[in-house]
Amino acid sequence: MNKQILQSKAVIRFQDCDPFRHLNNARYVDYMLNGREDQVLQAYGLSIYDLAIKKQLGWVVSTSQIAFFRPALPFERVVLESQSFEFSQYNLKVEMRMFDAERQKLKAFMWMDFVFIDLKTGRVTPHTEELMSLFETACLELKEPDFESRRLALK
Repeated sequence: MNKQILQSKAVIRFQDCDPFRHLNNARYVDYMLNGREDQVLQAYGLSIYDLAIKKQLGWVVSTSQIAFFRPALPFERVVLESQSFEFSQYNLKVEMRMFDAERQKLKAFMWMDFVFIDLKTGRVTPHTEELMSLFETACLELKEPDFESRRLALK
């Protein structure tokens, strides 16, 4: 398995837009997280839902940062990209990006830090060996050390 940027496509739905005729700020998160979930299933065969239901393990968001560059409009086709860029025994950091259909204009990008949780106890738990192995092969580090540096580099 190669280190890679995962990619999928989506259409911006009218009901997700605000009175200003663009995607509501909070809905960017939904589109990017849904894209990431689909991408991880397709690329790695990892169903986040099955992990939660069958093994009672999953991730919760501990921090998130998002930067908006251009509006996403109703019925617009967008490209969603994601990559894990850092991990530890308990955490996984992911960058997600939304582009126009031609992947020429970045609309927004987001960093999320996820903590791995035992859903039975509600407590932080170490990633499984299988997940650590996956992260080792799939994690694609970023050049920029912090969110603001990354924002400026992408802008």
